[in-house]
Amino acid sequence: MTTQPKKLLIAASGTGGHLFPALAVAEQLQDCEIQWLGVPDRLETQLVPKQYPLHSVPVEGFQTKGLGTVKVFAKLVSSVFTVRRLLKKGKFDGVFTTGGYIAAPAILAARSLGLPAILHDSNALPGKVTRWFSNFCTVVALGFEAASAYLPRVKTLYVGTPVRKQFLSVQKLNLPVPDNVPLIVVTGGSQGAVALNKLVRECAPAWFEQGAWIVHQTGENDPDAQSLQHPQYISLPLYDNMAGLFERADLAISRAGAGTLTELAATATPAILIPYPFAAEDHQAFNAAVFERAGAAVMCRQQQLTAEKLQSLVLDLLKSPERLQEMADKARSLAVPNSASRLAGLVREYLAN
Repeated sequence: MTTQPKKLLIAASGTGGHLFPALAVAEQLQDCEIQWLGVPDRLETQLVPKQYPLHSVPVEGFQTKGLGTVKVFAKLVSSVFTVRRLLKKGKFDGVFTTGGYIAAPAILAARSLGLPAILHDSNALPGKVTRWFSNFCTVVALGFEAASAYLPRVKTLYVGTPVRKQFLSVQKLNLPVPDNVPLIVVTGGSQGAVALNKLVRECAPAWFEQGAWIVHQTGENDPDAQSLQHPQYISLPLYDNMAGLFERADLAISRAGAGTLTELAATATPAILIPYPFAAEDHQAFNAAVFERAGAAVMCRQQQLTAEKLQSLVLDLLKSPERLQEMADKARSLAVPNSASRLAGLVREYLAN
């Protein structure tokens, strides 16, 4: 007798930090029938429909106040009922979510039907939705061990954060960067970082003088992205081989989203981390602090960072290959290469119960 594949609804929306880990887990669950839950006009509308049926609900974040809170709550309640109907009609066996506000209706709808809800939170400081709704979850998987301190009454399991498949094998860099030059890679994550871009462009001439090359992923929202032109400088709005780029890099200058940090650990790339100062509850600083304490990175707060300080810090690191190697080794020690398969195994276990 042939058994029917388990039906799983994955709720992941917004940024690469939520979507890429969810897609990595989905790749491991070839034995499941997967559909996706997202929000209109977010990144998932570009990445998901090629692979999985996509459903959308108009849920919003919980940062608003006053009358805005009433509107957000009303959308949440409506979304819970929408997802509940979807789960019931589709005869789903459970829900997997990577957090963010899309997780709230998915978790509540699943539990109202007695279905398992597996949540993964990749940040060192779990998000508001995780802290508020984790008690409704069957289990909460964590990207950072330190996050368990913020969820004292919840069943948690440390599994790391899944990375895209390209980060699990050696990738060649298909850019015209010479082999024998120091390479600095700059990235603001999937959204880009205009303030970080400006700082780097101010520092770049001094780095060029020392023979360094820069590959700069600027994002798509920087009006001055093409303002710097130099033979040792490559500017790209987005780049699809970040694994090859990080592997080749002598040093990365980056925001501190959990997804980017997971990728830096997977490629053992030393980093200067500049947390996004307006991230919800300053969670990127909590992430960066874990890497700094481990010796894998140097954290700089954007509010106190000047071009002169960043310029000097980079030059000092490039002149110290021993320190860069030590940082690389520490970064590698933070990687969990089998995170996606561990998390997929966890999902299978609870779907089968």
